[in-house]
Amino acid sequence: MMKVEINECEKFLKKWQDILRLRDWDIFIHIVETEWRKSGDIKIDADDRKAVLMINGFNPKQENLEALIIHELLHLKLWGMDQMIEELIYATFGENESDPKFQFAYNKFMSVLEPTTEDLAKSFLNLGGEDKNISFGRVRKQVEEELKKNSK
Repeated sequence: MMKVEINECEKFLKKWQDILRLRDWDIFIHIVETEWRKSGDIKIDADDRKAVLMINGFNPKQENLEALIIHELLHLKLWGMDQMIEELIYATFGENESDPKFQFAYNKFMSVLEPTTEDLAKSFLNLGGEDKNISFGRVRKQVEEELKKNSK
């Protein structure tokens, strides 16, 4: 399991903020020390060009901290397009998130956004990462859960 150290987070943030041309953003790192389903997330205030990079320090599924930080910074980089598509989905299908048409469009969008962001993160990691190993954390957890379930 990955150990999250704030100094290492800050080192990777500075490195990749420069590489991804996000120098004009003020980014604060928040390590989440409670149970959380995500490995990371980024909350964005585009008007002030500020963001909070949240990293799961309690039970991260991601095994490569640098890859996690790259992934979340890519969400920041792609945020304008992300918001445009979400607004288009709301304009087209309304604001009823339980509507099957809305759910279909939103799920299709997310099923493209996340793998694309992850592929880009893996590519950047391969080009300039300290540890080029990709994480198998989420799928390993699935295997462990499956084995536990089957052993009962």
